[in-house]
Amino acid sequence: MLRLYFFISLMCLVRSDTDETCPSFTRLSFHSAVVGTGLRVKLMLYTRRDPTCAQVINATALGNLNVTKRTTFIIHGFRPTGSPPVWIGDLVEGLLSVEDMNVIVVDWNRGATTILYSKAADKTRKVATVLKKFIDHLLTKGASLDDIYMIGVSLGAHISGFVGEEYNGKLGRITGLDPAGPLFNGKPPEDRLDPSDAQFVDVIHSDIDGMQYFKCDHQKSVYLYLSSLRENCTVTAYPCDSYRDYRNGKCVSCGTPQQESCPLLGYYADNWKDYLTEKDPPMTKAYFDTAEEKPFCIYHYFVDIITWNKNIRRGSITIKLKDKAGNTTESKIDHEPATFQKYHQVSLLARFSRDLDKVAAISLVFSTGSVVGPRYKLRILRMKLRSLAHPERPQLCRYDLVLMENIETVFQPILCPKLQL
Repeated sequence: MLRLYFFISLMCLVRSDTDETCPSFTRLSFHSAVVGTGLRVKLMLYTRRDPTCAQVINATALGNLNVTKRTTFIIHGFRPTGSPPVWIGDLVEGLLSVEDMNVIVVDWNRGATTILYSKAADKTRKVATVLKKFIDHLLTKGASLDDIYMIGVSLGAHISGFVGEEYNGKLGRITGLDPAGPLFNGKPPEDRLDPSDAQFVDVIHSDIDGMQYFKCDHQKSVYLYLSSLRENCTVTAYPCDSYRDYRNGKCVSCGTPQQESCPLLGYYADNWKDYLTEKDPPMTKAYFDTAEEKPFCIYHYFVDIITWNKNIRRGSITIKLKDKAGNTTESKIDHEPATFQKYHQVSLLARFSRDLDKVAAISLVFSTGSVVGPRYKLRILRMKLRSLAHPERPQLCRYDLVLMENIETVFQPILCPKLQL
């Protein structure tokens, strides 16, 4: 099983809602959050047969659910205002667009809606019990645990874990999107989502705990996952011991004999070749960066620089790429000062929010970060640009450059010699 980290009694009822032509997610008000809500769980099925109109289902009425196909549960988390998650529709649509499956939205808004986070957290095991009974019924109808996939957001991630624990980790997959931290961090594995709860467990951490957690109603992890359902955006995550090592380019050896591949963020994470070829792969931490706006993709390049300054220079590099159509993209490599030493190659990991197929011009800026004092020169013997996302592309070079500090130097690159190391 792979463990991938991309870190008074209430009656549980299933409502039929037969009065609704197209049942919708429960919408409550802030007043409901203040007075509190008892737990009710509604299961809404979407299929390709009717991807926009749900069927309310339960153990005695499965609707159009096909037990021979994958069944994916979407489980939301804490709802302090009672409003429906705005991303539900997009996630249902995206999942059905990539695979013919059953998508079940687990609506436990009556229970998750409260201004007291602890009250919602207390109901997570009760929701898991409802789901366990429903899945048990699917199994009697011929469904397979291998085809059960749970996507849990916030508290929903731990609900998924509780369900997985009931099946001794034999569920096909669990994806945790920003699993809730408060009241769960530091707890034993049986009291939270943990790597043994499914055959494949992947977690996207994009949020932080504390007050910021409660202010963040729509976690970015959901939108990162959504971006993976679009063919034009794939975010690669790089297995690494630390984020610093990743930023310093020490963990980007995908496609080498040492590391055949790197996992993709989101829906296709379980296609990771290194996971598929290992009998019992260990828990793996992988790091990635995203752009500020949708679809969040980042394209990695290595900038290899050999200098011939007599004295050591320390500073940052800003690189800008431009194609013939005038499109540009920029990367500022300043997370920590690079050390440039005579005749030594420095390989800097550049991250661009846009991928330019054919680079017509490159500009470089060298800076020591000093506000006062002398301005330095960086004498470059050779600069080489190579794409990690598309290693088949020709590598681009330039020789004999002198960068004046804080002054942009623009040049046209040439193809590097093919035999160059």
